[in-house]
Amino acid sequence: MAVPPSTYPRRLLPLFLGLFQGALLLFFALFVTYDEPSAQVEDTNLVANQVYSTFPFFQDIQVMLVVGLGLLLTFLPRYGFSALTHNFLLLNFSMQWALVLQGLLQHFHHGQIHLDLHKLLISEFAAVTVLISVGAILGRASPCQLLVMATCEIPIYLASEWVIVTCLGVLDVGGTITIHIFSCYFGLGVSKALFRATQQPLHPKETPTPSSDLMSLVGTLILWVFWPSFVAVLCQPGDAQHRAILNTLLAMSASAITTVVASSLLERDGKLSLGHLQNGSLAGGVAIGVVADMAMPPVAALALGSLSAVVCVLGFRFLTPLLGRKLKLLDQCGIHNLHGLPGILGAAASVLAVLLASKDTSGSQPSQLSPAGGNASEVVEGQGGDRGAGGQALCQAAGLAVAIGASLLAGLLTGATLRLPCLARPPERLCFDDSLYFKIHDQAESPGPDSSAEEGALALKEQV
Repeated sequence: MAVPPSTYPRRLLPLFLGLFQGALLLFFALFVTYDEPSAQVEDTNLVANQVYSTFPFFQDIQVMLVVGLGLLLTFLPRYGFSALTHNFLLLNFSMQWALVLQGLLQHFHHGQIHLDLHKLLISEFAAVTVLISVGAILGRASPCQLLVMATCEIPIYLASEWVIVTCLGVLDVGGTITIHIFSCYFGLGVSKALFRATQQPLHPKETPTPSSDLMSLVGTLILWVFWPSFVAVLCQPGDAQHRAILNTLLAMSASAITTVVASSLLERDGKLSLGHLQNGSLAGGVAIGVVADMAMPPVAALALGSLSAVVCVLGFRFLTPLLGRKLKLLDQCGIHNLHGLPGILGAAASVLAVLLASKDTSGSQPSQLSPAGGNASEVVEGQGGDRGAGGQALCQAAGLAVAIGASLLAGLLTGATLRLPCLARPPERLCFDDSLYFKIHDQAESPGPDSSAEEGALALKEQV
């Protein structure tokens, strides 16, 4: 008996997630374990110190991603439940998927994968790329499309990160290149392929309301407070980590003030744009990540934060409308302005910082823990002890090129995959609406006459 069209998408999502979680349970039962408890007091103290030093940062990052980023996406007035829930779902799905792939590719020894907090943290960093990328198509894609997008993006990210950090030896403690730039252009590639050459008109449900903008601004404040933990968690404890925290705070403080200045000057009546404030205040954290632990004066962090806020605000004001008209490119959340442009600025700053840095400026070279688990400066020395400042600067530029090129190509291919009719992309008139995916209390008590027809329309096949 055929499945009614109105129930097909409802069955596809739990089927997809149920099969995934069942396969993951089997995988963990067969291959994943913890380290054996050590009888040595020294080893026990080492593990305890690692937990006490890492877990507070890990908690901060959890608050950032679950609460801060989730609220930031609630600027769409009738899509708040979906934005928060899909963000939470994608975080858990992507983290578990990254754990499996990283375990098989990097940590599979003698038929076992030994799980620890550091591996979980690195998997969460991989999940961040998905959460950023979906911002380009927020509200216009079904949950099944978003899950397929996450399934495709995680392995591409891991491969890209391995090339950039391990092979090229790029210094990027805060993920400016490996996370922000990669996820931005992956999301834009998906958007371009998914919607092809058609320019999406302004949707009537797309305009923010004061209450939705307020919730989004609260998300910005939460992200702003906890962002230094995101940047500094992978630094070597000590001077490098201390320097990363200070540089991040300075850059984000400068970006917040500069955003107010730039937004006020660009608006004809001198009033602030909430969209500018929600994004520009965070731009400093994106740009500073790649140079956060490098030896540079405090004024450099302030200048980089200010410049990143300017390019972010200018991007929203001029570049996003231009890309929409000329390239028919949809960027729903403005990820190019918050993650792409400040990320490129930060990568350029890292090239300059490497060229200007001296080994004895702070007693050591920039030092960071790479996502692969090693010291990035040691990786560079191991691959070529004669690599000077010029060679490292070229590697920083090469890492930027790899991140943009790989993410764009992979995003275009993934976006083409998301056009499959079986993934139940919502029709244009039903986008940005929580009622498609949630049982809203008011609607449950007094359903409208057209509610069943609208739900059935979710299963309409898109013409490829």
